[in-house]
Amino acid sequence: MKVVVVGAGLAGLVAAQELTAAGVEVAVVDKGRSVGGRLATRRIGDARLDHGAQFFTARTPAFQRRVDDWMDRGIVHVWNHGFDADGPDGHPRYVATNGMNSLAKDLAAALDGTTCSIETSTMAFTIRAADDGAAADSHGSGAGDRADGLGWDVVIDDATVRSGDAVILTSPLPQSLALLVDSGVEMDSTLMRTEYDRTIGLLATLDGPSAIPETGGVSHGDDVFSFIGDNRSKGISPVDAVTFHANPEWSEAHWNDDDTLLELLSEQAQRWLGDASIVEAQVKKWRLATPRSIWPDPCWVAADGRIVMAGDAFAGPKVEGAHNSGLAAAHALLD
Repeated sequence: MKVVVVGAGLAGLVAAQELTAAGVEVAVVDKGRSVGGRLATRRIGDARLDHGAQFFTARTPAFQRRVDDWMDRGIVHVWNHGFDADGPDGHPRYVATNGMNSLAKDLAAALDGTTCSIETSTMAFTIRAADDGAAADSHGSGAGDRADGLGWDVVIDDATVRSGDAVILTSPLPQSLALLVDSGVEMDSTLMRTEYDRTIGLLATLDGPSAIPETGGVSHGDDVFSFIGDNRSKGISPVDAVTFHANPEWSEAHWNDDDTLLELLSEQAQRWLGDASIVEAQVKKWRLATPRSIWPDPCWVAADGRIVMAGDAFAGPKVEGAHNSGLAAAHALLD
């Protein structure tokens, strides 16, 4: 069996790792310049800042095993056990020692030399049944019925094709559904109506310590920011640097204010800076940041059993959910 995985974020890389361990040939494609998706880390001067996922917890055995391995190898460490005035809740908040993107790089490195290939800067354009026209003529079936055993072609935007017996889609649902428009695959209407919240982030380096509480993070701190994370407190940045995530309402209202976003966010951030001043700042926009509803199963499988959708819209909009959804997608094909 050969499988094409669209998306080299956590779900896609975990699925690829599970499949290659079972002897499956896997081709991973991703439009980004590097692996990771929302496991995103950026450098600004001497600072290192996570600007996508900020931390994660582990509450299922499958993910805890992964975290234990990362802990043993020094790839992750515990940041704290809770934010704000709520106090510790008993659940460690883990962070990646070299930034969240290093988790994706670790998974990709483990796939090097296996039956898996990873291509970045490679945008999937559409998905169609392999030999679609011939299949319809000779087998009397439409593209959505793959009982004939023919596979699927993932067409890249340069017109090249990555073919496989099956495809796993791990990008945000609107992007995955757009790829399937010409496939003939019958989709669940609830999936098609899934909406996502937007998030605008401010990445700021400072000339001194901020006024963020000792825990190093603030969740739902005010009427603008849904999360604030001190990257030096996390242990990933050698200098003071803070990530601010605007809440969905503010992000939606100001999404098109590109000319003033940096100024607006910097002004709103002042209340969390104390005596520190911003040295340098950048804006990051996540158009499909968080699904508003979660599919009840850890992945979705088409009727032919050869198209699977996975990601944080299926097992929870968190790092753990994406990981477990990737596992489920791989096993849906292996089973």
